[in-house]
Amino acid sequence: MHKNQPLLFSIIFLLFLGWTSNAQEKLMHPKNEFRGVWIATVVNIDWPKTAQDGVAKEKADYIETLEAYKKLNYNAVIVQVRSVGDAFYPSELAPWSRFLTGKEGQAPNPYYDALAWMIEEAHKRGFEFHAWMNPYRATFDLNKQILSPTHDIFKHPEWMIEYAGKIYYDPALPEVQEHLTKVVKEVVDKYDIDAIHFDDYFYPYTVPGKTFNDNASYKKYGSGLSLADWRRANVSNFVHTISTTIKASKPWVQFGISPFGVWRNKSQDPKGSETQSTSNYDDLYADPVLWMDQKWIDYIMPQLYWSMNNPRASYSKLVKWWSENSNNTALYIGHASYKIRGDADKSWNFATEIPTQIDYARSFKKVGGSAYFSSKWFMDKNFDIVRLLEENQYKYPALPAPVPNLKHVIIDTPIVNEYQKDSTKYSFNIKSPLNTKVRYMVLYGAEHISKVDINDPSKIIDKVTVNQFDGTISFSIPAQKMNQYKACAVTFIDYFANESTATFIDLNNTFKTYSPNQPNENR
Repeated sequence: MHKNQPLLFSIIFLLFLGWTSNAQEKLMHPKNEFRGVWIATVVNIDWPKTAQDGVAKEKADYIETLEAYKKLNYNAVIVQVRSVGDAFYPSELAPWSRFLTGKEGQAPNPYYDALAWMIEEAHKRGFEFHAWMNPYRATFDLNKQILSPTHDIFKHPEWMIEYAGKIYYDPALPEVQEHLTKVVKEVVDKYDIDAIHFDDYFYPYTVPGKTFNDNASYKKYGSGLSLADWRRANVSNFVHTISTTIKASKPWVQFGISPFGVWRNKSQDPKGSETQSTSNYDDLYADPVLWMDQKWIDYIMPQLYWSMNNPRASYSKLVKWWSENSNNTALYIGHASYKIRGDADKSWNFATEIPTQIDYARSFKKVGGSAYFSSKWFMDKNFDIVRLLEENQYKYPALPAPVPNLKHVIIDTPIVNEYQKDSTKYSFNIKSPLNTKVRYMVLYGAEHISKVDINDPSKIIDKVTVNQFDGTISFSIPAQKMNQYKACAVTFIDYFANESTATFIDLNNTFKTYSPNQPNENR
């Protein structure tokens, strides 16, 4: 052996250890990751806490939820704005929700546009706002006396099918699809949302002994297809229409769907998963694989509401299946925080179940993040798990990556006109870019300009909304957040969630910036 070989091997081994350590660190603390939470409004699951809450309490409770998840370094809220043919916003197409005001059709008093306000408060804290809608469910029960006279049940009874104690819009009717498309378009056109979100309710889940009676529609529109193929075609046509409608109005608004966690079982299709479960394709007449193939959706978020090793449908097998079968879309995983310490599967009694699931999902390159149903389960209980997440998986902030269909390079770089600091805040004034519509600025910090690494999430100080006026962008950061730093960097985030290159600022200097292309001996 050459006399220098042991030294060479040692150097290679140390480099390997460093590389694996960095790889593990990136896996443990990704800079780009979707972290969402569902805020369910139907029957007041999460918010408002009761239908009788006054406006002041509603607002305080919503802000408390945002602050709790901001502290946990989440970056998206998925808020249910239409659940049963109603609306959390003023609309000619649906009555005000009774879950907001206590009486369907009655506006808030004192009046406010709840959706506009919720979006504004979410954006203030750096959250994406995903407007969650249940398109086909018309009522939660059969009690029509509590419904507004303007509800579609009364305006268009011919659209409705009663099934298993609820009433649904008939997905086959062209008039229904046209109406529900208008409902979506109204929200996209009027509100500054980041996404439209559908969950798993397409054709209703099968209830033994009950029949979803769409015979008349099938007879009229079946066109020789089998009942199952015809129903799937109805859903797929609607998904396609919603996709094109959203993009025609605002191309940056995402369309995401969170289907039931099983596409098909392997016993039904060789391409299916190793599960024994209800399935999207055969039971709900929904075909998420087709939607991805056709690029009709921007992200898919299968609801993998099982434990790691559940014998009938294991989380681990399903994450692997979805990672191997998703394409053209971002893939996020839906987690069942509602099952913690409350499920027949005793795996949910362990505080490590959710953290283990996150770590496992992160081991798949295609998985870009997670969401949790629902917000109250990390608000009112399970604080031991919250602590685990705060100290480990969600120790640092993260930015949602742009979804595949919306990725592009931002050619603008922030040009800092000035920054000022006093005892209360640091204020930044930046030239508005010519080619980029800016949604947020991201600020990174370190003890020296050479240490500001924008790929390191531990360096993120904050992601902030901006005020734009007269060709400039301005924002400020509390001094208590900034005083520990001697240097910082700023980037743009556009409406498509793309991030620009950074401009670096030496905070020790009265005013000195470094562009990414400018040589700097200190960096």
